[in-house]
Amino acid sequence: MQFFTRTFLSILSHHLLIFDMNTIDTMEATVHSPAATEHTAAQWTEEQVLALFNKGLLELIWEAQTVHRRYHHPEEIELASLLSVKTGGCPENCSYCPQSKHYDTGVENEPLLDIDTVLAAAQRAKEHGAHRFCMGAAWRSPTEKQLDNIIEMIQGVKALGLETCVTLGMLKKGQAQRLKEAGLDFYNHNLDTSADFYSEIISTRSYEDRLNTIQEVQQAELKSCVGGIIGMGESVEQRARMITTLANLNPYPQSVPINQLVPAAGTPMAQHEPIHPFELVRTIAVVRICMPKAVVRLSAGRTDLDDSAQALCFMAGANSIFYGDTLLTTPNPEQQRDKKLLHALGLRPRQA
Repeated sequence: MQFFTRTFLSILSHHLLIFDMNTIDTMEATVHSPAATEHTAAQWTEEQVLALFNKGLLELIWEAQTVHRRYHHPEEIELASLLSVKTGGCPENCSYCPQSKHYDTGVENEPLLDIDTVLAAAQRAKEHGAHRFCMGAAWRSPTEKQLDNIIEMIQGVKALGLETCVTLGMLKKGQAQRLKEAGLDFYNHNLDTSADFYSEIISTRSYEDRLNTIQEVQQAELKSCVGGIIGMGESVEQRARMITTLANLNPYPQSVPINQLVPAAGTPMAQHEPIHPFELVRTIAVVRICMPKAVVRLSAGRTDLDDSAQALCFMAGANSIFYGDTLLTTPNPEQQRDKKLLHALGLRPRQA
């Protein structure tokens, strides 16, 4: 697999290098996006998105890279760090999640971290080059008291000069506005999958619940971080439906994390077979074309990718990674490995 991926990357690099930046400029009109000039893009149809999935992979990556260069510096990668500030004991029954109390995964129900521990972790992340610091809590929906504690963390992290993002579950009326007033930059609330596949992975909340929280976030004028997970048994058509839903949000998310399922022991998805890396590359490319201005994050599952596969993801339009040892309770590539890879690819961390 590693040799095959490297060979493919070599062929693709040759395919791309025959064009210079002037050629890219002249090809803008050939990119088949319904809109690529405004953040609130024209409506995508499922048929259009599925047609992108059905393109040849070389052609799809080239189209995605063309779009990417129009809106983003091709050598810059956003480094984000993620800390689980409240681990385990979640009342939701997401089939992929080791933090759910419904499954015996070995993840304990831990109390909320104290503010000093959180700020020390944020300071370390900043020293290692992180631009954004994300905090996750395994709650269905925070209480007002819990939100008070999170707001204190947000304000402390902001004081360090970092962008802030939190994922706390569903938000009640007024809570998004409280977070906005506290200085929060991004709120993460992934759709996970398409509406028609959602009931296959979770039954303790509805797809509409997810959309309602995203609406609360947008109405408070917070930036949204909304993505999904592939490799849970969904079809390509269902991936296309998820991306169509994301792209048709108004505005579409400023940040889109794309996760590959990491099967966790004890969960219903523990025995799922991994998808081919090209499926992840293809999904990232489609996301880039459909949401051209968004930051597209190569998120969970990156530990299973070799360097060549990660390079293809960056070429397809990914321009953000989580940078650190773990993603909530999931392993993540080590920082030194990331630094070496970015250097080898001629990529550099985005500055504030």
